Order: sequence, then C-alpha cells, then structure tokens
Amino acid sequence: MNYPMEDTRSQGGTFVIEGGHCLQGTIIPQGAKNEALQILCATLLTKEQVTVYNLPDIDDVNNLIAILQQMGVEVNRQPDGGWSFRAQSLDEEFLSSPQYIARSASLRGSIMLAGPLLARTGKALVPRPGGDRIGRRRLDTHFQGFLDLGASLHYDTQANLSILKADCLQGCYMLLDEASVTGTANILMAAVLAHGRTIIYNAACEPYVQQLCRLLVQMGACIRGIGSNLLTVDGVDQLHGATHTLQPDMIEVGSFIGMAAITRSELTIKGTSAADLGIIPNQFRRLGIRIEQRGEDLYIPAHDHYEIDTFMDGSILTLADAPWPGLTPDLLSVMLVVATQAKGTVLIHQKMFESRLFFVDRLIEMGAQIILCDPHRAVVVGNDHQKPLHAGRMASPDIRAGIAMLIAAMSAEGVSEISNIQQIDRGYQHIEQRLNALGAKIQRR
Repeated sequence: MNYPMEDTRSQGGTFVIEGGHCLQGTIIPQGAKNEALQILCATLLTKEQVTVYNLPDIDDVNNLIAILQQMGVEVNRQPDGGWSFRAQSLDEEFLSSPQYIARSASLRGSIMLAGPLLARTGKALVPRPGGDRIGRRRLDTHFQGFLDLGASLHYDTQANLSILKADCLQGCYMLLDEASVTGTANILMAAVLAHGRTIIYNAACEPYVQQLCRLLVQMGACIRGIGSNLLTVDGVDQLHGATHTLQPDMIEVGSFIGMAAITRSELTIKGTSAADLGIIPNQFRRLGIRIEQRGEDLYIPAHDHYEIDTFMDGSILTLADAPWPGLTPDLLSVMLVVATQAKGTVLIHQKMFESRLFFVDRLIEMGAQIILCDPHRAVVVGNDHQKPLHAGRMASPDIRAGIAMLIAAMSAEGVSEISNIQQIDRGYQHIEQRLNALGAKIQRR
C-alpha cells in the first residue's frame, strides 16, 4: 500500500514574494480540487476498485486519502500516475472513534463521507467541519436530504457531533432549499443505493457534480438529468468499479488568467477543458482582459492596460456570484485583486459568504483603492497601473483569499510576505515551484 508522502507544506510557513516580475510560458492546471473530494468519497460506494487519474497533490486531497486509508480502504499509486481505491471492507470501529471524529472535523470536504457511509453502513458521524474561515456554511441541505431519504438525525451537544442512522434508505421527491454543490453530491451518493426513485429538484449542476454523476453511472448507477437542476435517480442494489479522470481545475484556470493580466505577462494555460469553464472567461473579459481560445488552451497576451466594462446603460459593472452556470464565488477574490490595476470601477458582490471579502483590508494597506461597503460588497476603483501596489505583510485566511493575496504580491513593488500559507497549500499544487518556473520570485520559509 502506498501512503501519501508526509507533506511539510501543511505545517505552516510563509511565502516571501519579490514583486514586479513578468511571467512567460505555459502552465498546466491541476486536477479539480472540488471534484477530487467528491470522487474520493464516492469510492466508498463499492467494494471493487475505483481508479482515479489527475488527482492534485494538495493538502485537502492528501488528508482525505489518509482518512480513507484509516477507514480500511486499500490505496495504491499506479505506475501510470493514477490512484486506485478499494473499499472492500471498512473499519467500523475506527468510524466511531475519537480519531476519526478529529480527522474529519479538520477537513471541510469530509462532510461528503456522510452520504456514502450512510448508504454503505447505515450510519455516519458528522462532526462540525473545519476548512476555510469564510463565514457560516450550514449543513441543513445535507441533513434534510438524508432525512427525506428515511434517515434519523441526532445531535450530541456534548460531543458537538451529528449522528445519522438509516436501516433502509427509501427514494423520494425532494426540493432542495439551496443549490448546494456538496449537499447535492452528498444526497446523490446516498440516493444511488436507496430503494426506489429519488428526484432531486434545485440540484446543483456545477461541472463537479456532473463529473460525479458520470463516475456513478460508470459504476452502475442510474441517473438522468445530468447537467440540469433536476436529477432523477433510480436506486440499485450495488455498484462496481470504474475508472475516472478529473477535469482541470477551473478555479486555477481563472487564477492564472488574472495573474497573467495583473503582472503584464504572456501566458498559455494548457488543457483547460474550455467548454466546461462556463461564464468564467467572459467575466474576465468584462474586466478588459484579452483571452484567446486555441483549442483546449487559453492564451493571455501581455497587457499594458485593461479597462473594465460597464453595463449597457453606462452604469458601473457588478460582478456577483451565482449558482452554476453563474459565476463561481471562488473566483471573486481573484477578480477583485485584478480590478485594482484596471482602468475603471467595479462592484464585487460576494453573496454567498459573509467573511470572504475581509482580506481587502490588506489590499488597502498595499495601496489599493477599495471601499468595503459591507461584508458582502466592495467597490474597486482601478488605477490603470498608474500606482502599483506596494509590498505588504499579510496572512491567508482561506484558500481563495490566499491565492488572491499571492497575485497581489506578485504585482506589487517590493518584497511581500504571506503567512498561514497552509491555506494556499490546501488548494494549489506546488504553486511556488510552478510559478517560479515561469519567472516569478517566490520563496517558501
């Protein structure tokens, strides 16, 4: 059995960034982080081998693999770069242990173990999950879906732990109260082994969920409506093994687009699965960024200048997150930073999370012209590269703010420091090595 290597990146550290360097060359996006977490949890639904390709070497993925191994899942690295998972038997004693509760509490993505465990073993313990400090992220959608399928829910206040049990899951009709990506994935993984038909309305339809559906169908599940917000699932008695390849991470693709523009760099992003990027390229184009699609690659020429669009009536542009096919909230932090060096003004409206914009205080200290209107809205007045950001010292509060801070530091004059970089490591694979190969000056300390 090949265990993930111990990764010292997750033990903290600081990035020291010498700003003002242009990038040049080609970069390949990693496999999609959010898809990876769903796919890894889905391997618990069968006793047969599931092989996964293009898994990113990031902390969140490695930590989830470690939890699976402790559960009793056989994990092996294949010679061709894939990872195989065989959940032939599960250690139910470990699944009720303080060690499991502590490990899963530290990883937000572990919530998606609940659906497969409930379907496979009839029981799932759900501690209050960790992850990004970006505001309240409720689990009501997950739990209500399980209750609709016939599970019972008990909350242990002393242990701060939710206990789900189900002797037999039964398909039903449900209307989700929000189009939660992880909620949809979790309910879907429980429903594929439930008795009868489950209809999930207001389901999330992000590419991550579509990819999960395709894997489950390969494994023998019966799912209709893939890509829509209405999923129909006919439960089956068991699933079998399959092989799956993760899509490129669209959040990394968007991060590289913004990084190229603000650092005035010429960059080619290879193998982006362009058709699955949805509205992302066009929203960057609204910031004035030129993007050329060349097959599955995106080419961003060097920008001495980029100007923010307005609405058709001439009013100030608003960029806001929305459920797919709307703009993913994971890129608003990057777009905000990119807008600081554009010409024009934009309102960034982060609807979903009430703490994700607080990192703008650090950008203001670096010289950005930003008005934080409230926890959800910020007005950015770009200075058209007339007044570059200056170096700063900051700490990464979450994955997406962390990469936005890194982009800001790369464009700034002087040497910046970013601490708490384990947050960046949770979502971006060997990021300083990959960027330094293109001309960046980033040291890890």
